[in-house]
Amino acid sequence: MSANAWRQPSTPPSESGQAAPSADTPGAGTTAVTEKEGRSPHRFWSARRIAAAVVALLSAAATGLLLYDVISVRAGGSAMRWRRRLAEELAQRPLEDTWMIVGAALTMALGLWLFLLAVTPGLRRLLPMRQPTGIPENKEVRAGIDHRAAALFLRDRALQVPGVQSAQVAVGRRKVKARAQAHFRDLEEVRADLKAALGEAVTSLRLARQPTLTVQVRRPKKG
Repeated sequence: MSANAWRQPSTPPSESGQAAPSADTPGAGTTAVTEKEGRSPHRFWSARRIAAAVVALLSAAATGLLLYDVISVRAGGSAMRWRRRLAEELAQRPLEDTWMIVGAALTMALGLWLFLLAVTPGLRRLLPMRQPTGIPENKEVRAGIDHRAAALFLRDRALQVPGVQSAQVAVGRRKVKARAQAHFRDLEEVRADLKAALGEAVTSLRLARQPTLTVQVRRPKKG
């Protein structure tokens, strides 16, 4: 998702809170070292509640219906019509039948989808951040940032570059794409300043995986 805006005054996150420690401040160097040597945590795992609830309800309904029919047959009754028809169709239709192939393909696709849900973490919109070392019990704490919030932060940094009139920033897990329009200054100068500013801003996000930055600058359309 991209963040679009026209140039407007904004306050960098570093100015809204406490001032960053200077080089003379005790412990400033230690903090930088621990953050640099921090481990790269894995992505956050989704609970998959909706998919799990749907599969559980469908499985319970199918199992309950089949169990009711089996108990009915064991009690001396007759099997349901749909089960007799299904048994007859499976016994009569050959394996190369179109409906057999379609049913097998749908079943395989459903199983593959459930398998992918089980082995992939999900939550693609949440970007994990680096975990510093040297902090007691830091394994219990994990940090992440939404890609839309990161895009808004980078967009504000881009709008602070002289010459940038508007900016669009899209943040992914591997790439950061920035597109800007410059209404004055040379395009190459604006591109260089914008790339430097956004590179510093991306580093300040302290993401677990450093994304690749791509910057495009052009003149706004006339008319």
